[in-house]
Order: sequence, then structure tokens, then C-alpha cells
Amino acid sequence: MKRRVKLTVAYDGTSYHGWQVQPEGDTIEAQLNRNLSALLREEIHVLGASRTDAGVHAMGNVAVFDTSARMPIEKIALAVNTYLPPDIRVQESVHVRDDFHPRFCDTTKTYRYQIWNRRIPNPLVSRYSTYYYYALDAKKMHQAAQYLVGEHDFSSFCTARPDRPNHVRTIYRCDVARDGDMITVMISGNGFLYNMVRIIVGTLFQVGGGLIPPEEMKEILEAKDRSRAGDTARPEGLTLMGIEYHE
Repeated sequence: MKRRVKLTVAYDGTSYHGWQVQPEGDTIEAQLNRNLSALLREEIHVLGASRTDAGVHAMGNVAVFDTSARMPIEKIALAVNTYLPPDIRVQESVHVRDDFHPRFCDTTKTYRYQIWNRRIPNPLVSRYSTYYYYALDAKKMHQAAQYLVGEHDFSSFCTARPDRPNHVRTIYRCDVARDGDMITVMISGNGFLYNMVRIIVGTLFQVGGGLIPPEEMKEILEAKDRSRAGDTARPEGLTLMGIEYHE
């Protein structure tokens, strides 16, 4: 009898071509499929909740798979970690109902974007933050970010994908704070469009650098025009912190 297993997965995305299996280049999904198959001695294909891009990290991405193996489900996490490379670790494995789908549930996703804002880079934080040379005003960035809170059409902040025409999402919080030379953006919502967080951060760079006033964020949002927003920020500063399931 098959059982459905839910995994919580943490990974350093530096060496991978994102989550989803690609024709060329190693991915998180490919590593999980390969090593779970070896462990459980059957062909395993995981289904991920968030298809993070190349170079993006995660503390708590979610994946599910079905298995006929008799291994106790709570032991799968520890067992598969002995197969996986050290930059991928399954944090937990639990049994879920057969119809549980990681993408089609009521959830809150939380992302963190870190910016090392100093004249000189720091190699000790460079894997998990984006270096930005020019001085940034974190208070103005936070002020601008508040215009994004609520339910909006985020067409200005996504890379177009014809298969996903609905660009309405709800942002519950978007906070920007500085601690020394590190600026952290924390953003939570019910879902995110392709490159949405990185484009928001790219626009906040313009606000923090004094190129546009915080109030212009509202105009950019209402324009529903990708060309009005900033560049897509680099991937290494982005981490999926967790996914909260409300069902």
C-alpha cells in the first residue's frame, strides 16, 4: 500500500540550477529523486511546493512523494540525509493524507532577502547575501515596501509567464531593517509570482539609493507594467524561510 510522505527540505542553492529537474545541470529535485530512489529501492519522483531559481536557498521548502517502502516514515529524513550531498538536508519527514498537494493548499510563504551594504564585500556572508556598494536608506525602503501590503495585481513585479495569467496575490508583511552593514527584507504572502521577490528588492534598491521616492512604489504597483519596476535582484541573497500550511 502506498503512503504519501511530506518532506521539509533545507538547502544551499549555490551549486544548483534551481529546484526543478533540468535537461542539463544538477537540481535539488533531481538530487532528492535520485537519493530517495536509492534509499527506498523504488523509483521516486518528488513534487515540490516552490520551484526556487538557480542560486536561491531554502530553510523550509516542502516536497511530497508516494512510496510503497516499509521504512517508518519519520526515519526517512535521517536515512536519506546519509545519501544526500552536505548542502541539502531533509529536516523532517511526516505522513500526510493521500490527496495532500503542496502547491494547492492555503499557505503563507515567507522569504528573506539579505543585502550586504558596505564599500567592501565580506566573504563570510557572500553565499547568503547580495553585495551592494552604494549606500542604501533602509528606512525609506521599508516605507516604500508598505505600499505592497494587501491584495494587489503584482504584474509590475513579475517576469511574464503565459501559463500564469493571474497576477493577483496577497502580501501580509514586507519589512526592511538594517543591522550594521546587513539589510534584511522579510516578505510573507499567500503566493509569489515568478521572480516577484527579486524584482521587488530590485525596486527597493532604487528607493534606498535615492533614485525614486518611496511614494512612487504605489504608482509602480498600480501601473501593472514590468518596465516601471527595477531590475531583478541577484539570486544569492534570497532564501525561502518556510511555508505554513493552514489546513
